[in-house]
Amino acid sequence: MFYSGSNGRYVTRALAVLTPSESKRLIAKAVCRLPEVRGAFDNGRIVIIGGTTNAYVVEELLGIAVDKFRFASGRIAFGELGANDPSMRRPPVVIINGEVVDGLRPVDVLKEFTANDVYIKGANAVDAEGHAGVLMADGAGGTIGASMGIIQARGSNLIVPVGLEKLVPSVIDAAGRCGQDGFAYSMGLSVGLMPLVDAKVITEVQAIEVLFGREGVRAHHVASGGVAGCEGAVVLAIEGEDGEGVKKAFEFLQSVKGEVAVGPGEE
Repeated sequence: MFYSGSNGRYVTRALAVLTPSESKRLIAKAVCRLPEVRGAFDNGRIVIIGGTTNAYVVEELLGIAVDKFRFASGRIAFGELGANDPSMRRPPVVIINGEVVDGLRPVDVLKEFTANDVYIKGANAVDAEGHAGVLMADGAGGTIGASMGIIQARGSNLIVPVGLEKLVPSVIDAAGRCGQDGFAYSMGLSVGLMPLVDAKVITEVQAIEVLFGREGVRAHHVASGGVAGCEGAVVLAIEGEDGEGVKKAFEFLQSVKGEVAVGPGEE
């Protein structure tokens, strides 16, 4: 036990290190526990757009293996901004009333969206204010450009799983500094960035709250980075007044350790 001067109570603390792939697994497990996701899965519509973190969501929600690298459309890999060839991509996943519907495009499903339906989209940036940002190489804004009008108009659930490895000072500022036609030089594709300021953003911190918040367990992002396979890792301080709850959360985090890094042929 440790006396916390910030709240004047005794707490138990644990320290955890998660690589980006381990964080993706944690975040995916939490996304699948969200009440709006469970509700839409049982009676409604869920669209899961391509992305490496979203590939983990598909695995957790459907219990199937997914080639995570190929599930992405755009990606930052091999030292540049790029995109997977359309012929190698796995299409977005559409779920209606608990059943995967093949061959149905997200744009078609969105026509029927209601306030109870769920659209899951990954991000390339997140800030401390809870804003997420999506890079866009497509001149029309890609999937996020095609969906935001309907999602906003109908009040549908936009859920954004994103790891803290993508933390930036300000998504709003970043958006103002991007634009496909605004760069004289680019390592790979030139992109714009769309800020998502009213989505439900799920980072490692929110994931811990979703999974263990009822037991009073909270997570705090205290450090980042590393070497020897821990590039992009995050260090989390886990704490709570219930020592058993903290132990349970720590053991859960240990269970996601060893997750294979995302890359070509990782499956």
